[in-house]
Amino acid sequence: MRSFFNKLPFILLFVCSLAHAQEKVLTKEEAIAMVLENNLDIQVARNTKKIDENNADILNSGYLPTVSGNASGSIDKQNSEGILANGDVRSAEGAETRRYSAAVNVNYTLFDGLGRYYNYKSFQERSEQSELEVRQTIETTILQLFTVYYEAARLTENTNTLEQALEISKDRLKRAQYQFEFGQNTGLDVLNAEVDINTDSINLLNSRQQLRNTMRDLNLILNRELSAQFEADTTVNFVPGLQMEGMYNEAQMNNVRLQIAEKNINMGRYDIKVARSGYLPTIGLTGTYGWNESNNNSPLAFVLQNTSTGVTGAINLTWNLFDGGTTITGIKNAKIAYKNQEIAKRQIQLEVERDIRNAWDSYTNALYVLEVQEKNLQTNQNNFTRTDERYKLGQVTSIEFRQAQLNLLNAELAKSQAKYNAKLAELQMLQVSGQLLNVEF
Repeated sequence: MRSFFNKLPFILLFVCSLAHAQEKVLTKEEAIAMVLENNLDIQVARNTKKIDENNADILNSGYLPTVSGNASGSIDKQNSEGILANGDVRSAEGAETRRYSAAVNVNYTLFDGLGRYYNYKSFQERSEQSELEVRQTIETTILQLFTVYYEAARLTENTNTLEQALEISKDRLKRAQYQFEFGQNTGLDVLNAEVDINTDSINLLNSRQQLRNTMRDLNLILNRELSAQFEADTTVNFVPGLQMEGMYNEAQMNNVRLQIAEKNINMGRYDIKVARSGYLPTIGLTGTYGWNESNNNSPLAFVLQNTSTGVTGAINLTWNLFDGGTTITGIKNAKIAYKNQEIAKRQIQLEVERDIRNAWDSYTNALYVLEVQEKNLQTNQNNFTRTDERYKLGQVTSIEFRQAQLNLLNAELAKSQAKYNAKLAELQMLQVSGQLLNVEF
């Protein structure tokens, strides 16, 4: 077992170098392009938008006439008998009568109490709202994308840091072995160095496993092969010049939840007008062009064949003077629904104000933590450098050297965590303010 752990660092380094040679860096721009094209939630949202666009089309407005055609034919065979004026009796057996007809009918509603007008306007509002919902889905998905992407970047940095820590521990083991061979220390220093190598190796293994899991999570969001390998870009750029007041004003104008709520209010206003249209009459036009033909071979018939063609037009007015209270009830319910939409918007306004203030505090706090961690990292780097020099001169023990190494390792990991926490806090604030899709990532 001890032999295996001694070889483990070399195995890890070989696997790492092989993996890096095969992987391609997945840039942020490429990730965004993939998620916009392939993500399943975005595809569903876009398909829903197409349905709403179809509903808002003139073909679904009720403004166009309806045209229908019909045709019929019949055959009638009868036995008949008749007495003429001079007393003669005539009879016909199996007299056959054939009738044919065809017509084209046109119906058009001139006025329906403005119901179709406000329905059409409501459909247009719904189509615009559907576009906002696509944007909302894209924003949510991109935030989810970068949450996972930056986690992959953080784990990439952690893995590199742990690889460096393992290299330092390997050098320490070699030094301890040389010193033991020349009688400059006891075997305890060698054992401690081996234990630390095993610890660093296990930490590296765990970090790489977490990185592979996170890569699969990201591939799932991108809707591509889960086993696809890539490297995350660890560069983080912050948006300059952000101000709380500016973010708050942007949120009031551009927050997608507020815009969707406003569309709901507009549709509620149209629903009231549609309900009121039940008080008004409906005026319609109808027109028919018809052809009729009748053939009769009975000797009793006055006309053996009759053919007629013609055009018929009519205008009709329907006014439902009282419908049992259905219209009144519909108007009352539409007004209540409208008030609910206004209440919902006020609630969303309060939530957005809270969210933007919370997001700003989280963002500024994360930037401060990042600044502190960067200073802490610099201090630990200087401390480790001096400790390493003194360790080589035999002025500090291996335990003190290991502690300085761990302090540096923890500072590097903490600084990496703070960097990505700050960036995610910035993205969350940009989403609440409605600016997430207008910045460079």
